[in-house]
Amino acid sequence: MQFHHHGYVSGDPRIEPAAGTGVDRPAELPEQIDVLIVGSGPAGMLAAAQLAQFPSVTTRLVERRPGRLAIGQADGIQARSVETFQAFGFAERITAEAYQITEMAFWKPDPRDPSRIVRSARAQDDPHGISEFPHLIVNQARVLDYFAEFAASSPARITPDYGYEFVGLTVGDGEFPVAVTLKHTAGAEEGTERTVHAKYVVGADGARSRVRSSIGCTLAGDAANHAWGVMDVVASTDFPDIRLKCAIQSHDGGSILLIPREGGHLFRMYVDLGEVPADDAGNVRKTTIEQIIAQANAILSPYTLDVRNVAWHSVYEVGHRLTDRFDDVLPEELGDRTPRVFITGDACHTHSAKAGQGMNVSMQDGFNIAWKLGHVLEGRSPASLLSTYSAERQVVAKNLIDFDKTWSTMMAKKPEEFSSPSELEDFYVRTAEFPAGFMTEYTPSMIVGGAEQQELAAGFPVGKRFKSARAVRVSDTNPLHLGHQAKADGRWRIYVFADPALPGTDSPTDALGEWLASSPESPLAAQPAGGDDDAWFDARVIYQHPHTEIDINAVPRAFKPEVGPFRLTDLNKVYGVDPAADIFDERQLDRAGVVVVVRPDQYVATVLPLTATGELGAFFAGVRGERATAQA
Repeated sequence: MQFHHHGYVSGDPRIEPAAGTGVDRPAELPEQIDVLIVGSGPAGMLAAAQLAQFPSVTTRLVERRPGRLAIGQADGIQARSVETFQAFGFAERITAEAYQITEMAFWKPDPRDPSRIVRSARAQDDPHGISEFPHLIVNQARVLDYFAEFAASSPARITPDYGYEFVGLTVGDGEFPVAVTLKHTAGAEEGTERTVHAKYVVGADGARSRVRSSIGCTLAGDAANHAWGVMDVVASTDFPDIRLKCAIQSHDGGSILLIPREGGHLFRMYVDLGEVPADDAGNVRKTTIEQIIAQANAILSPYTLDVRNVAWHSVYEVGHRLTDRFDDVLPEELGDRTPRVFITGDACHTHSAKAGQGMNVSMQDGFNIAWKLGHVLEGRSPASLLSTYSAERQVVAKNLIDFDKTWSTMMAKKPEEFSSPSELEDFYVRTAEFPAGFMTEYTPSMIVGGAEQQELAAGFPVGKRFKSARAVRVSDTNPLHLGHQAKADGRWRIYVFADPALPGTDSPTDALGEWLASSPESPLAAQPAGGDDDAWFDARVIYQHPHTEIDINAVPRAFKPEVGPFRLTDLNKVYGVDPAADIFDERQLDRAGVVVVVRPDQYVATVLPLTATGELGAFFAGVRGERATAQA
């Protein structure tokens, strides 16, 4: 964390100075808004937190509840999400309060007495070291609290506007073309309606999304005709793995997915309620908590479960549904106009909860659209950038639903229906990278290059998230994870992995540094006049030498930007290799040097040789657009 560059900070450095729309932010919802977010779930709150870093953009978030969420239904936090939390500054704090999954146990009928279950296997949660971040369990409400804290502490000072229900919208013309009708749900004006006008609307309002309906989208898919009871409880039990994630299969009583919760005592159980008849007409949803507990005890035999307190419970039928688009542009309008309304999270994809993907994928939806809106509204990119949201995220959602169909079907199988005794645990280990959130791979577009130069940085696949590795910061000699230094501040990252020469030797790295600092074709030249040298682009250099051999005064000035009103030199962007874990070896980087460009949402955009200044300039010219001016 860096601070003091605007003067001495005596308070909490996480609270940034208010700026732009965050200065004297009106308490009342204004009539005209740049971005209106509907719904304060994971996608909506992350989008608000990201847009809070764009103080020139007026962003408001409306929520029909009268206040914060007290208890959420989602709780699984995959490693990719924790990686995202790191960028928003709260990974360590939420990890400290969460339950951490390191192992999963599998229980099956005892071959000697099928009426009893026995532990048949254990599997490491991340046997291949997919991520340096853990797999966590923590209530959705706490995730929202942390994003709310970040948004409120960021320059735009965004806080939710509670007590507003979305009624409908129409898209017209003008500077603020989206007319949104809202209804007060609390207070003296309860039941009355009002209209606000927005440039853009983000619907993060759940599976029954009214924003989705307003733009003519529908969820299409199928139901598996299989019901599950889910309960968050504290109980007295002799089941020995009550504090381990478990897949439990009984002989004829169905299955349980057991998820320990934060705090040491609470746990969640997804309890198999069996097939649902076609003519059930929703009756299975009337299953009582007592019936769910009884079914759990039948599955756990010979162990018993004495539930002492129920925090929450529900019954649901597995369904897999997806919208055909994630914005308001109809197929026949593609290429003729850019979108004004977007949907995220459960509003555009629904699936079972057992793969622990709903909240995680929803947050990446919010991350994806929010930085793009910020860039378009600040004039950094043309409005065509917004068309990449639906193109990128719909594919991710389709892959998620395909995975979840397989996993939820396997969880509902009887033991004798598997092709081998270890099929379930084998699948869990084999597919670990997908639920961890690391299989997303965006295809070429205006913000993702081709893979022609991929061999220069095999460990940073273009289109996939930037997988961090250690380097040693020269200025203070600290070994750090390179990716962990990238805050969710809307900036592009340009990582220059140097050639073998030291700085100041007229090397290709020196030449690139000079081009970045002085060429009118350099992306750094496009930054706003009078601001920090790295206001829009964060350029860092990693040399192939130990930090002790690097003369920081000889490093090109592109990697030592001047920041703040005092024009202080930032020395924290220069690194040497960590002898204990050489990043060039770990990420298979070409020793002749390579440039790795990373998007604001942590995905690798392009890989280029050090000498490819023309290609680098052209890439960012495409990102900016030929007429990347402030949008109406």
